[in-house]
Amino acid sequence: MGLSGLREVTARLRPHLLTFRDEQGNELLDLPDAPRPDPDTPAPPRFLPEYDNVLLSHADRRRIITDGRPVPLPPGNGGVIGTFLVDGFFRGTWKITRQRETATLIIQPFAPLAAPDRAALTEEGILLLAFAARDVIAHDVQVTV
Repeated sequence: MGLSGLREVTARLRPHLLTFRDEQGNELLDLPDAPRPDPDTPAPPRFLPEYDNVLLSHADRRRIITDGRPVPLPPGNGGVIGTFLVDGFFRGTWKITRQRETATLIIQPFAPLAAPDRAALTEEGILLLAFAARDVIAHDVQVTV
């Protein structure tokens, strides 16, 4: 669908949508019954794979990268280091190592994490290992800072 087709669809749906404005005054459209949590609701921690769209596609990355840190893009064919978000912000990297029947998730935050964030990230890490390394017997999560 081209830009003219998108404009046509948007014009047709506009009476059924809610309109908002972002910090720069851009118009945002949403479904009236879509869930919109309180702005103060913390976002759960998330592990992102290499080259994830969340970090790469934002026109203004300051929305998720507050310190101007570059997105880690390792050279070569494919990456081996993922990134993670805490409360919706880029806070470090992760990788899974394997040794015999154990898979270890190594979490490397850029700065020390608050105890509740560390606990939530560890819990999410256990779920990641259960998915990504379900073929091994033991799982371990290590936070390096």
